[in-house]
Amino acid sequence: MDNNTCHNDDVFNQGQYYVRFEWGAEGVKRLAPISSVVVIIDVLSFTTCVEVAVSRESLVYPYRYKDESAIKFAQSVSAILAEKRGKTPSLSPESLLSLPPQSRIVLPSPNGSTCTVVANESNAFTIAGCLRNAFAVSDFIKRHYPGDVISVIACGEQWENGMLRPAIEDLIAAGAILSQFDQSSLSPEAKIAVSAFIHAEHDIKTILKECSSGRELIEKGFPEDVIIASELNVSQVVPVFHNGAYVQPFLLNR
Repeated sequence: MDNNTCHNDDVFNQGQYYVRFEWGAEGVKRLAPISSVVVIIDVLSFTTCVEVAVSRESLVYPYRYKDESAIKFAQSVSAILAEKRGKTPSLSPESLLSLPPQSRIVLPSPNGSTCTVVANESNAFTIAGCLRNAFAVSDFIKRHYPGDVISVIACGEQWENGMLRPAIEDLIAAGAILSQFDQSSLSPEAKIAVSAFIHAEHDIKTILKECSSGRELIEKGFPEDVIIASELNVSQVVPVFHNGAYVQPFLLNR
């Protein structure tokens, strides 16, 4: 396309590539409406929590963070409302390891939940990805959506003023997922994420412990959450978003 006729919005859509990568809720807003599949990544800790809970055949309902209406919402869907980190259950992967099978849990979070809600508004098929299920997510998409437009979103974290803080743990997990696709179909943004994964692949646990997000959790007393989140490809579970909750795909037909 001639640069003189290219619209500004098109410039940021990575439109000439089938497999794309972007950051945060704004990235979801831009790419989800023109994508068949959106993968939400929030390694520390929302999507890791989703993987752990859904692996126990539980339903996970994302919800707005610090919203008092969450109590009534949880009651309306007969679900447990996650509490502050340190309680059980909470936005802590370790706290969900003992979650009773087939539970229903409302899991508010400032990043992963928000991005999920935004993606759902576009009607894109939405998946929760993390390091634990990275290759399983890639395989699922390649089997069920070959040749479709895929957008992988690293949610990132937030600075105290609410602005997006890019988080390398999300970049690495995105790169792990993207590394399994035909590299010729990847946007330059997606290829950079793959490069981050290749750089980190053999030392992910150390990198997550030493990165800003990992150090923050460790200093708050949650080192086990960082360890759980740093495990690469230990799960075949692919949580998909359906009727307001993340669930295992095979449960959709029950």
